[in-house]
Amino acid sequence: MLPLFLLNSVKGQPIMVELKRGETLNGTLTNCDSWMNITMKDIVVSDAHGENFYKLKSTYVKGIHIKYITMSNDLIDKFREEQLKEREYYRHRNNGGNNYQRRGNRRNYNGNQRYGGHSNRSQA
Repeated sequence: MLPLFLLNSVKGQPIMVELKRGETLNGTLTNCDSWMNITMKDIVVSDAHGENFYKLKSTYVKGIHIKYITMSNDLIDKFREEQLKEREYYRHRNNGGNNYQRRGNRRNYNGNQRYGGHSNRSQA
C-alpha cells in the first residue's frame, strides 16, 4: 500500500501528524500532493512536551517536516477493501491478464508472426 494513495483516499478524515521537531497536529486532512505536503483544517496543535495546546483554523505542512502520520484503523481497513475490490474487478475484466496473447497476429521480437505466420525474410 503506497502512502500517497492512502492519504488521497482519506481526504476529509481526521488524522494525527507528528513533526520531526516533536509537535503533533490533530485535524482533518484537506489535501496532499506528491511530495507529501499536506493541508489540514480544524487543527489542535500540541508542543513537543504535550504541555501547551492551541487551535488553528487551517495549516500547510511541508512533507520534509513530517515524522509520521496516523489515522483510524477503520480508514486503513476500508482502503484495503477498496483496493482488493479494484484488483478483483481488473482481474476479471482482463481474464487474469492473459488477453494479450489471444489478440491475433502480433509479431514477436524476431519479426516473425506469432501464430502460424511466416516472416517476409527469405530463409537460407
